[in-house]
Amino acid sequence: MEGLTAVRTRQTTGQETTTSDCPPAAVRRVAAVSCPALSAARLTLPGVMDAEGRVDESRLRMHIFKNGSQRQKNLQSRTLHKIPQILIYKAGESRAHKDLGGVSPSERALVWHFLFGMYPCSSTALERSLLQEQLVVRYQVMKRKWQHVLPSAVCIHLNGTDAELVEAVRHFEHRQAQVQQQTQVQSEEVKERLAFLELQAQILFERFTFDNEELLEAIRIIDKDVPRTNRDLSYYQGEGLGNLLVLRDILITYAAFHPEVSYAQGMNDLCSRFLEVLNSEVDTFWSFSCYMEKFSKDFRADGLHRKIELEAALLNELDPQLYAHLVTDNMESFTFCHRWLLLGFQREFEHSDALRLFEILSCDHLELISQQVDRARYQERLARKHSSEDRSESELRLINTDFTFELFICAAILLENRESLLQCRDDVQLIQFTSSLQGTLDLNSTLKKAELLFYNYFSNLDHLTTKDV
Repeated sequence: MEGLTAVRTRQTTGQETTTSDCPPAAVRRVAAVSCPALSAARLTLPGVMDAEGRVDESRLRMHIFKNGSQRQKNLQSRTLHKIPQILIYKAGESRAHKDLGGVSPSERALVWHFLFGMYPCSSTALERSLLQEQLVVRYQVMKRKWQHVLPSAVCIHLNGTDAELVEAVRHFEHRQAQVQQQTQVQSEEVKERLAFLELQAQILFERFTFDNEELLEAIRIIDKDVPRTNRDLSYYQGEGLGNLLVLRDILITYAAFHPEVSYAQGMNDLCSRFLEVLNSEVDTFWSFSCYMEKFSKDFRADGLHRKIELEAALLNELDPQLYAHLVTDNMESFTFCHRWLLLGFQREFEHSDALRLFEILSCDHLELISQQVDRARYQERLARKHSSEDRSESELRLINTDFTFELFICAAILLENRESLLQCRDDVQLIQFTSSLQGTLDLNSTLKKAELLFYNYFSNLDHLTTKDV
């Protein structure tokens, strides 16, 4: 194509099994192939990991959601209408920590391996080291397969005016050359073990075929989106520019082996979040894949439409007047929430807070509680049905457990900006206002409001008014 330069990224001919200890985020380098040291690393979170390295999933999720807050202890004795303990703090209660929820940056990478499912919580440190080797080899076999079928896709077509991307390719090629050199010095024992794992992987994927036309279309979109990934992040500064090429390989490999999902716009920003935290190509691929097993529907039109419908339904219960205003003929009926929900409020909060919110939303702690509440209410309704007391069933309002915590986050933002939203007269003004919120929201304040809304909804009390929130 005229005006474009095809830059071919060199690929190693041998196994890219050599790994790095994953340099700290402060050192901006191209991500390692994998981080084997993390498989044996220990979490310092109290009571979360046993002596052999197994993780108590329930305690891990609780820690992520509440970050060890003293509020948990204060509320353990509380019950509400015979409902299991709901660990939500109420207005006026103090916080023991400045930040509500999340884990420390130093432990985030290890926690995410368990949180998103790359490492089973029941696995020991020894089992994880073996699993790590297997996942590295499988990923490499998968990547080489699509590269062999579509050799032209190994090239990323760069606009000649984008000097940063040309520099990114240079850093990426340097990393590939280093991996190749390190692979050549592996011991015979390691080479034999990896050769066996590669044979297993080849057998596993040998019958997998690609729809070349569809995959090439996905790659075309990926090559447009990857350069648009937020390069202002420190992770992509200096040598870190090469991580754009790592991100590209991960996204293409995912699209190739998940044709039912393929690639949709926005996945680059989502996957970038994993790459930044894990700083490893292989670990990012598998963690991202595990996440997409649950949330890939959000990138389809029907899945996102359903989520927007739920947000509208929730706001209708919390604030009917604001809901009615936003669904008037001149409005786009909550489509402005599209980016918020799709990317987990990635741009609405300061970057470090957005990462913290992402892990809070991903721990499903409140969703599990809402299911407990629903079961408890069902049991209470059954008890009333068989009771001799003549009481109205309406005393227990039906709840919708599809109202996930991210919807309450969204509702809290809307209610906080209620007056400004009511002044918007058409979808242009609405989008302009919601766009102006990017990077301006306070996470702790929003979490507090969202928890109060959640508590109120699932505790069968009258809804909080805007003043209460």
